[in-house]
Amino acid sequence: MTSHDVTLEWPDGRTRTIAVREDESVLEGGERDGVGLPFGCRTGACGTCVGRLLAIDGTGGGGDAADREPIGDAGDTEPIDVADAFAYRREPRALKPRHRTGGYVLLCIATPRADCRVAVGSQVQSELVDNPWK
Repeated sequence: MTSHDVTLEWPDGRTRTIAVREDESVLEGGERDGVGLPFGCRTGACGTCVGRLLAIDGTGGGGDAADREPIGDAGDTEPIDVADAFAYRREPRALKPRHRTGGYVLLCIATPRADCRVAVGSQVQSELVDNPWK
């Protein structure tokens, strides 16, 4: 079974690379490796598990997008194609088309197709949805 290295990057500078099999989601790979990632529905409907693709390693696809501005009112100037790094088990209903083209990915239903780096954490979710509690 093929697996890919998915490097998770938190805003505080922590990183963790996990090997995720092509038949499992990033969330499942993280759970197997003891990495706690947020999730809600596990069906791609709520968006709790959202991450943002930063780079696709080894192919040149996606480039290094660490400095990329998040999708928001200002828009994204450098789209990244999530389909080069991930396949979905089902339609990611929690993401709008502009979010998908902006590199956002639902880790509960996304299975890796390449080694890549993904930003994770509550900040990524707040880029997508206004939080009335902050």
